[in-house]
Amino acid sequence: MLALVVFLLCAASTVSASTKGVAAGPRLNNNQLYKLRYTTEVLLDRARGSREGSTGYRISSDVAVHLVWRGPSSKDDQLIQLAISNVRLEPAAERPEKKNVLHGATTESILGKNKLAALTKPFLVHLKNGKTKAFYSYWAEPATIKNLKRGLVSLLQFQLYSGKVVENDVSGRCTVQYQATQGQVTRTKLLETCKASEAGFTTHSKVLGVSKKSSSVTVFRLEDGFIKTAEAEETHTLAVNARRSAATKVTSRQTLVLVGKDAGPPERAGKDVTGVVTSIDDKLAAVGIAAEKVKSKCKGCPSLLEHWQAVQKQLEPASLSKATAPRSFLALIQSIRKASKDEILKVLKSASKTALPQAVDAVTSSQTPASLDAMLEFLNFTDAKGLVLQERFLYACGFASHPNERMLQALLDINKGKIGSRDIKESVVIIMGALVHKLCLKGSCSLPAVMQAKKLILEGPESTKDEAEVQMYLLALKNCLLPEAIPILTKFAESEVGSYSIIALTALQRYDVGLMTSEVKQTVNRVYHQNLRIYEKNVRAAAADVILSSNPSYMEVKNLLLSIGNLPHEMNKYMLSKIQDILRFEMPASKVIQQAMKDMISHNYNRFAKVGSSSAFSGFMARSADLTSTYSLDILYSGSGIMRSSNMNIYGSSNGAMLHGLQVAIEAQGLESLIAATPDAGEEDLESFAGMSALLFDVQLRPVTFFKGYSDLMSKMFSMTGDPINVVKGLILLTDHSEVIQLQSGLKVSSEFQGGLAIDISGGMEISLWYRESKTSVNNRGALVVAGNVTVDMDFLRAGVEVSFETEASLDFITTVQFSEYPFLVCMQMDKATFPFREFLSKYESTSSGKIVTSRRSRKQLVPGSEFPLHQENSNMCNKVFDSSW
Repeated sequence: MLALVVFLLCAASTVSASTKGVAAGPRLNNNQLYKLRYTTEVLLDRARGSREGSTGYRISSDVAVHLVWRGPSSKDDQLIQLAISNVRLEPAAERPEKKNVLHGATTESILGKNKLAALTKPFLVHLKNGKTKAFYSYWAEPATIKNLKRGLVSLLQFQLYSGKVVENDVSGRCTVQYQATQGQVTRTKLLETCKASEAGFTTHSKVLGVSKKSSSVTVFRLEDGFIKTAEAEETHTLAVNARRSAATKVTSRQTLVLVGKDAGPPERAGKDVTGVVTSIDDKLAAVGIAAEKVKSKCKGCPSLLEHWQAVQKQLEPASLSKATAPRSFLALIQSIRKASKDEILKVLKSASKTALPQAVDAVTSSQTPASLDAMLEFLNFTDAKGLVLQERFLYACGFASHPNERMLQALLDINKGKIGSRDIKESVVIIMGALVHKLCLKGSCSLPAVMQAKKLILEGPESTKDEAEVQMYLLALKNCLLPEAIPILTKFAESEVGSYSIIALTALQRYDVGLMTSEVKQTVNRVYHQNLRIYEKNVRAAAADVILSSNPSYMEVKNLLLSIGNLPHEMNKYMLSKIQDILRFEMPASKVIQQAMKDMISHNYNRFAKVGSSSAFSGFMARSADLTSTYSLDILYSGSGIMRSSNMNIYGSSNGAMLHGLQVAIEAQGLESLIAATPDAGEEDLESFAGMSALLFDVQLRPVTFFKGYSDLMSKMFSMTGDPINVVKGLILLTDHSEVIQLQSGLKVSSEFQGGLAIDISGGMEISLWYRESKTSVNNRGALVVAGNVTVDMDFLRAGVEVSFETEASLDFITTVQFSEYPFLVCMQMDKATFPFREFLSKYESTSSGKIVTSRRSRKQLVPGSEFPLHQENSNMCNKVFDSSW
């Protein structure tokens, strides 16, 4: 207690001293003119540097500073005048004449006469106890000029004692850490705390997102209570999480050096600061210390319609497999974000029939009020013939990088109105779930539209008896991942309708393990062990997946192991493969499985020597310091050898975050009559059906049906061409990061990182009774472009750097089954074709007169194709399938 009292007394005496005589911040002497040299520069490059050096520019000037007025009650209450003169502009790094955009230009020709006059016009700063209380300049001055002056003022603001404080300066309102020693003060600005007026946005997924590291340190060296030197360095590094070499770095430096002192004008008399300022110039006004927004004007830029006409060919369906498609898509989004509703409608109405779906992707992905209004006016949801465009709009909403309440409200309004297509009705509700999830992730779960959508989706499954509608609401619940949906999903997991159970169980598997209560686990175990009723094999397999991925207990695992040997023939093999895959791939459940397998009753030859065609296998697609990508292939057959379910998953993980990149599930049932086989127990009355469901970038899409019913099956079989059915096709905005970084120097950095994907996922199922062979295929085609553009635009001078990479790839998963003999021959193949990978670096500088200098570098490589490994039994079977002659 005594120590605390002593500490408080010391602190009080320190404060008292600072107010009575010891300076709190910089103090200027009366009748003295301080001559300083000021330099500020900004450099832009990729994070690890480049051979040709950084781009950017330097502004140098002389600065005259003198005291105008001092408060009568405190020497630390000061009104100071600053006057900039002898302004010089030059490149931040040395370069040859051809690469120097400023070569042959004067400062006046670059800035313009009016801007130069404004910059050299004196201005005032009110300092109190070392902090800026007010910045006085002229409202009519250009924002860029006032911001440069504010940047200079930032080097006059500091305190002479250590501690952490909140300050206002050109960067906004920031927390600042001071470290004071004799004759020197170090100011560290905690940039992550700064609250600025210009808010940006970023992608909700960390795997697809952008990371930023920033620092700002200023070192003041003092002489006679004033600045001898001030040196500031601020850096911002932005990197794509999935590929951290795609990164940019901004370095901003400021230097203020005292070069001399002269006799200065006398101090003015006055009671307060306002009166003194008015007596100097009544047009001077307190314009605020925080930076103003700077609107960049693009001279000679094409209109949105002209831009669309220039890139339309790259967005035709035939070009979607090339990297030019997503690159044009990203550039078009930037144009749309600056356009009005009428300009956007002109593009939509002028687009060719084949390019229009891609235009819809771009307009919806722009996520501006104007683009949403244009889409809602353009689309007619009462028209069933407009299904393709309507679904492309809905999917783009589902993939939205930073959706807002208005987008969700638009879907609610569409759902309330008349919808011409049942498929679109389903997609509206399913995508609504995805938007609810993304809005809840950013803390907007209590918004009115979100609450309305949650109520609709949560009450939906119980509000109807229509099977398709129940599935629709369950799929929406699978997307929204609301904790309050878990009891609903748990109930439907035990449904008598197999499709309900499958959706409910796969939805439960997406939740955080911590939400898997004992009640949920008991329900899932009842499904697997069929305690209440007989379930289809694929339902039980889905239940097993939930158990094994939800931190299973020793007894849960032991009971699963004991069930092997008592299951239907192919399910025995599937469960055996699943257990072995978890052990081989060292998944979280592997430790408890190893513990349970020490018991010879559950782990013995009788159980672990089961044969069959079903399998489960996981592997690595790619492994790097930035991103790990894994795949899994699970396939379950019926006892008759016909495929029952096939599930392909691709995951990406980066910095501890996980992204479910792709899931393609194919379901088939009731096909035993084709080969006069006997269905498995519990599946005798199933209707003939085959369909596909896709989950893409954590968004569940509307499933598609290959055929339903025996008559539909027979008609499709005789008309099958082998052509795959499209599941999803279009352009997706994956990465979307936009940010304005306000530098302490007064300059602004515009940062834009976008990633676009042109994707085509299709799947098909062929059955040939003549050759006694069936084939299912999932074909994935894609072209990816990710580009990061960082620009410093002062209106009269602009510099920027762009880092980007692109690739074009394809991935095919084919399952071939020959049932001409027994046991059937089953071969699975997962092939990745050779694909190119290209990286680019561009730098540019330009002046308002239109002069521009650019430099570009690129690096290209071919990544060899490969067939992803599966288990050895599959390799042996494939050899038999392709060696057989028919």
